[in-house]
Amino acid sequence: MKKEIHPKYYPKAEVTCSCGATFTTGSTMEKIEIEICSACHPFFTGEEKILDTGGRVEKFKKRQAAASGTK
Repeated sequence: MKKEIHPKYYPKAEVTCSCGATFTTGSTMEKIEIEICSACHPFFTGEEKILDTGGRVEKFKKRQAAASGTK
């Protein structure tokens, strides 16, 4: 490996989320600020909502039932 061409590695880089959660990781940046993390993301918190715009799910279910011959 060539010397003096690689950035400094911080094995205990501090990551701070906008929700206030912090954790450490390895990075070439000493401090990292992020907007969303696993502590506040809806997928991980269980608050995920599926939006049914224009009844697409119902439309799909009707087509599927018609194709299989059941209603």
